[in-house]
Amino acid sequence: MSFLIGIDLGTSGVKTVLFDEAGKPVASSTVEYPLYQPNLGWAEQDPEEWWKGTCESINNVMLKSGVDKREVKGIGLSGQMHGAVLLDKDDKVLRNAIIWCDQRSAAECDEITDLIGRERLIEITANPALTGFTASKIMWVKNNEPQIFEKIAKILLPKDYIRFRLTGEYATEVSDASGMQLMNIAKREWSIEVLDKLGLSTSMLGKMYESQEVTGKVTSSAADQTGLNAGTIVVGGGGDQAAGAVGNGIVKSGIVSSTIGTSGVVFAYTDKLTIDPLGRVHTFCHAVPNTYHVMGVTQGAGLSLKWFRDNFCMEEMMTSELSDIDVYKLLDAEAETIKPCSDGLVYLPYLMGERTPHLDPNAKGVFFGLTAKHTKPHFIRSIMEGVTFSLRDCLEIIKGMGVDVSEVRASGGGGKSGIWRQMQADVFGTNINRIRSDEGPALGVAILAGVGAGIYDSVPQACEEVIKVKDTLAPVEDRIKKYDDFYKLYTKLYKSLKDDFNQLSTILK
Repeated sequence: MSFLIGIDLGTSGVKTVLFDEAGKPVASSTVEYPLYQPNLGWAEQDPEEWWKGTCESINNVMLKSGVDKREVKGIGLSGQMHGAVLLDKDDKVLRNAIIWCDQRSAAECDEITDLIGRERLIEITANPALTGFTASKIMWVKNNEPQIFEKIAKILLPKDYIRFRLTGEYATEVSDASGMQLMNIAKREWSIEVLDKLGLSTSMLGKMYESQEVTGKVTSSAADQTGLNAGTIVVGGGGDQAAGAVGNGIVKSGIVSSTIGTSGVVFAYTDKLTIDPLGRVHTFCHAVPNTYHVMGVTQGAGLSLKWFRDNFCMEEMMTSELSDIDVYKLLDAEAETIKPCSDGLVYLPYLMGERTPHLDPNAKGVFFGLTAKHTKPHFIRSIMEGVTFSLRDCLEIIKGMGVDVSEVRASGGGGKSGIWRQMQADVFGTNINRIRSDEGPALGVAILAGVGAGIYDSVPQACEEVIKVKDTLAPVEDRIKKYDDFYKLYTKLYKSLKDDFNQLSTILK
């Protein structure tokens, strides 16, 4: 029998899953690593910790499964998008990777816009300059750490650094590369015009592939460290959102995913290049050849609940440890005790600035409407509702672009939560489906590996075979109007506070 491995390099940890040909998970392992925030709004990680975690998780999976390593026919890589891994001529990492949620590069976004022109930048890269994208991070290093910039030989995305360590190849694929803002999205190739104007070159970047194409094979050295078989193929894979979409069956028109991970994403397939001229949502290449996707991103989705858990839920964390019950199930149970709309407590989930729809690195998290009546469970439910409102922001823009939305599928860690799925049904006013597998990006890139290995004929054909709807939650009718009213208030709060956010950021400088 043949097996496939999906590796998902997330923000909090790396998850490796071994699947059989039918997409059934056989064994999985997650290894966590830290996030460093040396200054306000900064976010960095050590690529060496990614690699160590990846080796440990692969070894764990191979040991747990008992599968002969020669039966693993392909490996797919998924990962957090937009990070900047900088290597010197000897392939040594020059500094910690600046990752997706880092907000330090606002000035560089203005610089990129001035150098290329806002309309031309959107025409080429399908997006305005954003602090989240890789290009502005590289320019920040150029402007603030010139001694490091001059040593750069290669620039890799997070998952592509893992590819390099596995195969020795400098390579990427179209879905993840789309988020670097160095690519001509329509042509699915690097943009010489953008690179020239930013003082960069194609020699600094990896070779670009479609997501299901073979990019290299596991080296003997990597095989020794991971327990894999030398020569096992590694395909392009995908950025975490495109990979998760494949793993959720978002490979044809009308099906949209709503994903709550560290960030929150509403993701829609399109077979033609569709760009929001205001730049509120992102258009990238999909992991399905010659197709695209539109996605709205809220920076602090699951991150918001994790932040609250880590700082204010010591009792729940201790109970979880003693009882072996997932702490998030305990938080769900507390949120269930509170009525919809949290007795008027409204949360803005802008802990790391915001991308959709505001494109504002200065935005901050807010609890509005706080009274002496509110308790810890109110805060928990309010956080979940605020994140759901932010996902609706994304969904409304995508609908307004004329993208077909006939089915919404929940995924990510938040997709496992019954209360959070019900909130999405109530706030969106539509059914929320869940598929049988909750492996998301890992399954998606395993499917891509299966196509690369010849196990499946195509990505859509593989998804048709593997992806099945498990259950459906319908909206509760009497909640739809109430949530509509609170959503309208939610959207007004940012407008009211925008100038205050900017003033606060100026004071903090």
